Amino acid sequence: MEIQIGVIGAGSCDSEIDSLAEEVGREIAKRGAYLLCGGMGGVMEAACRGCKKEGGKTVGILPGSSAKQANPYVDIAIVTDMGHARNAIIAASCDAAIAVGGEYGTLSEIALSIKNGKPVIRLCSKWDIEGTIPAHSAKEAVDMVFKKIN
Repeated sequence: MEIQIGVIGAGSCDSEIDSLAEEVGREIAKRGAYLLCGGMGGVMEAACRGCKKEGGKTVGILPGSSAKQANPYVDIAIVTDMGHARNAIIAASCDAAIAVGGEYGTLSEIALSIKNGKPVIRLCSKWDIEGTIPAHSAKEAVDMVFKKIN
């Protein structure tokens, strides 16, 4: 079974967060893991873009009712028609999660991931949440994930 790393974050972001998320995606691909995310824009799109640039595989768990909603870097689109409730699927399906920046939807994914016993690494997060581990770079975040799950 392939390792699935969740990348969670807001559907829109500034250029700094975009760059960090893209680098996280690259690092995930370099290690041969699948990138699992919400499949939309912002952090999700940037992470998928980075993953694809390194030849990696991406899975988007979409909130709506059409696979056409996925960002252009999603290989496998899973349509849920569940809105933010899809966050539970992401949290349950990943082996670990990396939160890049984030807004309130990201908080739910962090909480659900922790509740499911998954390691959560936070990168450039405005929240210091008990049970999460801070990282200072994309490479460090992905390195930490692999140390935690291996």
